[in-house]
Amino acid sequence: MNQSFNTLYKENYTKVYRLCLTYVSGNKALADDLSQEVFVKIWQNLDQFRNESQVSTWIYRITVNTCLMHLRKIKKSQEKITDQVPESLCDDQEDDRDERLKMLRACIKKLNEMGKILISLVLEEVPQKEISEAVGLSNENVRVQIHRNKGKLFKCMTSKEMQNA
Repeated sequence: MNQSFNTLYKENYTKVYRLCLTYVSGNKALADDLSQEVFVKIWQNLDQFRNESQVSTWIYRITVNTCLMHLRKIKKSQEKITDQVPESLCDDQEDDRDERLKMLRACIKKLNEMGKILISLVLEEVPQKEISEAVGLSNENVRVQIHRNKGKLFKCMTSKEMQNA
């Protein structure tokens, strides 16, 4: 079990970390803490994995649930996650790519909870079938929701409000 956990950790840490990073608006320290929390949960529940889906789907579900629980906790204590300035975007010499990434993150924040989850998984290049298993929706529904949320992101990114932000 120890060996299989080490393998899971090595193969999935980067993906888990990046997914957590999207939920906490680029706060690297918090994303690292959440990633560690995810792997503690994986370690504690590894023997309960039933092989009904891929391990990566199970890990994504744990990651999403952990991040959402964290956001709910913050919301309950009246702190707003949107007030945090992403540390990764605070460099003095932000180039055009960093500016567009900042705009994209701002647009993603405007999506509903499911939209944020779907877009985050798409950005992580998770196959649509795994996404549908992770979020509990049909493949067709996931395809439609992804398409709609991409449209919302496109509209947001091209709006004059975001261009002047």
